[in-house]
Amino acid sequence: MTVPRFAAAKGRGERLAMLTAYDFPTAARLDAAGVDALLVGDSLGVVLQGHATTLPVTLEQMIYHGEIVARAAKQALVVVDLPFGSYQTGERAAVEAGCRVVKETGCAAVKLEGGRTQFAAIRALVDAGVPVMGHVGLRPQAVNVVGGYRIQRETESLLHDARAVEDAGAFAVVLELVSIEAAAAVSRTLSIPTIGIGSGPHCDGQVLVTPDMLGGTDGFRPRFLKTYGNLHAMETEAAAAYIADVKAGHYPTEDHGHR
Repeated sequence: MTVPRFAAAKGRGERLAMLTAYDFPTAARLDAAGVDALLVGDSLGVVLQGHATTLPVTLEQMIYHGEIVARAAKQALVVVDLPFGSYQTGERAAVEAGCRVVKETGCAAVKLEGGRTQFAAIRALVDAGVPVMGHVGLRPQAVNVVGGYRIQRETESLLHDARAVEDAGAFAVVLELVSIEAAAAVSRTLSIPTIGIGSGPHCDGQVLVTPDMLGGTDGFRPRFLKTYGNLHAMETEAAAAYIADVKAGHYPTEDHGHR
């Protein structure tokens, strides 16, 4: 998968499947399964580091995880998030961060949050040779401004933001927690693919946080999430069985040793 092929999928009527990845074995398995794109999301701050938001994640951490995932991917497009503070101060900062990410990770593209306010940053990145995936609707990096995680329903404002992302040269845009009606309107309007998360069935593709999709996040069951496993229960039960075997002297046995 390349950036031009990903961008052209909408014209071919091909729906796109995207998942997050933060480590080598997970990325390799998802890649082998045939996922179109792997997003090294700053969501790692929540699902890996245990933070309440994505805000503490650093550029160095994104580069570290991005390089690991890009090394594992054989066919999927790898996109790495630009974290909070790495691009909001202007075009120069955005280009410097984007170039570092692409150069040091081997990924194909970066993703950043914002519509009209990030037009100049997106254009500067694209002009510098860094492909950009946009992100409008709910913006987790702006959680302190909007006061929480709320459904975005303002169709006209979302359309303006999404058009700005497209006009700036982005090859795709994520729509997060956008109402079904607004997401459908944006998807109809744009020529680039829309990638939904919690935004209904009318986007051109979908992305989920992989630990959530696998049922590995205890107690996290938002309405939009469909789980395809129960990783939390499997890991807990397997660990409990191992602990019981060790304490009872059932593992290891002589069959597990070497002579």
